[in-house]
Order: sequence, then C-alpha cells, then structure tokens
Amino acid sequence: MRRFANGGTGTGVVVPFTPPDNFPDLIEAMKVAAAALRDAEVPYLLGGGLAAWARGGPPTEHDVDLFVKEEDAERALDALVEAGMRPERPPEGWLLKAWHGDTMIDLIFNPAGGPVGEEHFDRAEFIEVMAQPMLVASLDDVVATKLLAINEQSPDFSSVLELARSLREQIDWELVRERTADSPFARAFFTLIEELGIVAPAASA
Repeated sequence: MRRFANGGTGTGVVVPFTPPDNFPDLIEAMKVAAAALRDAEVPYLLGGGLAAWARGGPPTEHDVDLFVKEEDAERALDALVEAGMRPERPPEGWLLKAWHGDTMIDLIFNPAGGPVGEEHFDRAEFIEVMAQPMLVASLDDVVATKLLAINEQSPDFSSVLELARSLREQIDWELVRERTADSPFARAFFTLIEELGIVAPAASA
C-alpha cells in the first residue's frame, strides 16, 4: 500500500497546487463515505479527480466519485443513507447520488466506456489518502473515463488536460489511446497533447 504525501505521513513530495475553498468539505465527505462503505462491506474505488489527486494531481473542486459494481449500487446508497447522507436517484441510469451537506457523492456503476467490473478493481491500488487506506482507481481508468465522457454538449478538455500535464509519467498513454480510439473527442485530445509535447505521437503501424 502506498502512502500519499497529503495524508499526513510527513514524507513525500509537496504537491504544488492550491486547493479550492470547498476542498476540505470534499475530503470530509470522501472519508465519511469511504468509512460507511467499508463498514457495510461494499467494494468501492475512489475515482474521478480525487483518484488523480491521491497520486499527486491537482485538487478537484467538483464532487466525490466512487466506483461500485451495479449489483452493489443500492447497497452502497443504503450505507451512505445510514451514515446520515441524503439520497438522490437521478434519471440518467448509470449512477446514484448522495449528499453530505452540500457535497455531492456520485456512486458510479456504468460510466462512459462500460460498466464497473472486476477488472477495474484488479487495476486499482491501495493508497493511504488523508490517513485513510482505500482502493483508488487506476489513472488509466480515470483518464479514459473522462475522455469518453466528453461530447458535443460538454466539449471541455480542461480537467483531463490538467491531469495529463501533472501526471503524464504515471499514465499508460497507449492503453488509454486504445480504449478511447472510437471517440472523436479523444482523438482530438491526443492530437492536442502531442502538439503540446505532453506525450509522444503514436507509433506508426
């Protein structure tokens, strides 16, 4: 299990990012949710921006993303409600939500790119995040999911570009390229980061 520098171990590299004002609330919600799922024996992965932050990336200002298998989603929501959170059932059909105060927690079971399965857990890594050990989704899964979520209604590369800049050496770019090959937005993103010198161009066939 790796120990993350921001977890209060006193070791590691200081992360040169300024957290947003709501970041303490995100961390508190993450810790409460993680403890509730652990106590309920619901398998989960820390995903999204916090999974990147846990490896030295920029602090997110958005919600807490937790990946769960679809068969565990209802039980996960019940565990968060038992911990005092307010449930929400959005119409999209690929996630459930809970609120810890004003902080939203997404229980994602079918993200862009396909449902959460055992392979996601196999690729994950135990990391001590703010002194709390948890399984953290692989950066490859985080980046691929973010790229596949980009569409004509939300053609925003900013968050994934920031991850690419800060964590590029930890990402298997060829794997991400392969997994997102059918997305025109992902292909455009790779052209962008190649032109910026963040990654090398794909090897010719």
